[in-house]
Amino acid sequence: MTRLRELASTIRSKNAGVDHITFDVIFRDRGHFERVRDSGVLAREKMATLFGVPVERITHHTVFEPANAIKFTIRRLVPSGTPGETDVFGSQQYAPLFDVEVP
Repeated sequence: MTRLRELASTIRSKNAGVDHITFDVIFRDRGHFERVRDSGVLAREKMATLFGVPVERITHHTVFEPANAIKFTIRRLVPSGTPGETDVFGSQQYAPLFDVEVP
């Protein structure tokens, strides 16, 4: 097995408005992109499980072939900047993606 961090050139998260966080996984190599895409390891249901959220909170899931990218968006429980919210910019949520195993 290969880990996602070994195949992707960019793995990141960021705000997508005040109540969503979006995740981008981008590949320089078309072969790596197709391998991950075809494996299904970044499918909506698997991302819900990985991030411990109900699948209904994954509001968008897109495979964007022209950019060799897979993107998904999770609805926050509370808006960015609300008391008790832990990542105002949404930029520190991507770490669980690093160790996703890709067959």
